[in-house]
Amino acid sequence: MKNMSFSEAVDRSVQIRKLYHQLERKHHEKEWTVEEDALAFLTDAGLVGRLTMSQQGRWTMKGEIMPELEHKLGECVWWLIILSERMNIDIADALDNFLSKTEKKLQA
Repeated sequence: MKNMSFSEAVDRSVQIRKLYHQLERKHHEKEWTVEEDALAFLTDAGLVGRLTMSQQGRWTMKGEIMPELEHKLGECVWWLIILSERMNIDIADALDNFLSKTEKKLQA
């Protein structure tokens, strides 16, 4: 997001999800549920764990790790944006609230 605002990232993420919904309707006759999106996120988060272990030399994997790790980290951020959007949560507000609360707690 070097030159991209968080708001733009959210907008682009939502548009990409709409395209995936089209594919889901085409191939499976209906869109994934929020629960299926959450499971997809958790699957990708697990892959981030394995890729991190590999990048740190604690898990053996074939191929180049960094491109896949970068992709999965980006995909996890994307999934969080999508999940928040589908559950009517403003992700920017949620992040700001979390950061503010955590900063106050740690500075006390």
